[in-house]
Amino acid sequence: MFKKHRNGPGMLLGKFAGSIGKGLIAGAAGTAAMTISQMIEMKITKREASNEPAEAAEKVLDILPENEKTFSNEVHWTYGISWGIPRGILGLFGLSGLPATAIHFATIYSTALIMPTQLKVAPPLNEWKPKKFAVDALHHAVYALVSGLVYDAMSQD
Repeated sequence: MFKKHRNGPGMLLGKFAGSIGKGLIAGAAGTAAMTISQMIEMKITKREASNEPAEAAEKVLDILPENEKTFSNEVHWTYGISWGIPRGILGLFGLSGLPATAIHFATIYSTALIMPTQLKVAPPLNEWKPKKFAVDALHHAVYALVSGLVYDAMSQD
């Protein structure tokens, strides 16, 4: 007697969940790409891995992990995967390609610049050398590009 409405709450919830799910997968792919990018750069520059993300999480969560290196890796992956959620939300609102990637990058990188300095686990930005900005921006751009490409590939009709 009654037909289901094709654009009802269930349809919208399914679309939202699908976008978030694709975003999380894209975030995982972006994190993997960023990790590879960082590993290559650290091998070339002989730079040690940063503990800033773990130190920030320790401050926010008020914890002291047993194994700093393991915790740092867990924070890196959790943080990177979770940044896929905003990418999914951008897709939900119809943004894709370069515009979505640019917005995603700007949001991620501005947070990466502000949060550690505000938590005092990184020096103030005016003390950073241009090379640090460039290297940090490169790794975050790799993340945004790969997560954007993966998200858009999964969203093809």
